[in-house]
Amino acid sequence: MSFTKTTEQSSHYDSLEQMSVHDLLTNINNEDKMVPHAVEKALPQIEALVTQIVQKMKNGGRLFYIGAGTSGRLGIVDASECPPTFGVPFDLVNGIIAGGDKAIRKAVEFAEDDKEQAWKDLASENISDKDVVIGIAASGTTPYVIGGLEKCHENNILTGCITCNEGSPLALTAQFPVVVVVGPEFVTGSSRMKAGTAQKLVLNMISTATMIQLGRVKGNKMVDMQLSNVKLVDRGVRMIMSEIPVSYQEASALLEQYGSVRKAVDNYKKR
Repeated sequence: MSFTKTTEQSSHYDSLEQMSVHDLLTNINNEDKMVPHAVEKALPQIEALVTQIVQKMKNGGRLFYIGAGTSGRLGIVDASECPPTFGVPFDLVNGIIAGGDKAIRKAVEFAEDDKEQAWKDLASENISDKDVVIGIAASGTTPYVIGGLEKCHENNILTGCITCNEGSPLALTAQFPVVVVVGPEFVTGSSRMKAGTAQKLVLNMISTATMIQLGRVKGNKMVDMQLSNVKLVDRGVRMIMSEIPVSYQEASALLEQYGSVRKAVDNYKKR
């Protein structure tokens, strides 16, 4: 199959090594400004995917991200932020990277070329048709990701993807593709740049919108967040103060007693 891989096309800029620091930063910034507009064009696709995820999660399902390299790391970052931000179990949103956890820090050679491994990785998590799998690959051609989604279909598991190449094998494989075309990178082929930024924005949208739909945000506040450091405890105290008429000391005592902003406020209001 032939398609235009825009992520690999030559940069609109040349002689980068001759640019001043000012010009380098300005030109990179100019390219980055295009990313939110590209994401905006994909909003209907993102909405369709999030709607499916919410429905699955309301019925006891989980969300899995699979990817290689930068794409895999971005999935892991998004998944790892969900428990502290929204107070959900650690296995509700999962990030899996080609090459295993050691690939988070150091590239594992040829891991992304194994078309069978993603399914093995998913199967080790007891994946089922209750779950959703999103393949992340800027190029849209990563065998690890495509192979994983193909096996998901064989097992009646719903799939989505995040890619930056329209008409790519990944976009054609996923049931709910999200395609954000950001064009050539400032450094030719360096898809950790605009493509990576686009993927991060989409991941933010997917996880945040899903958690809000699942009731994990009240008003505009993270009422179920984990109180894992002094800053977050202070934030939690102030959230309580904004909801009920108590002093800082009283709010702090309530938070310590009940362990979350939501429980502290709800139990106070039951008095």
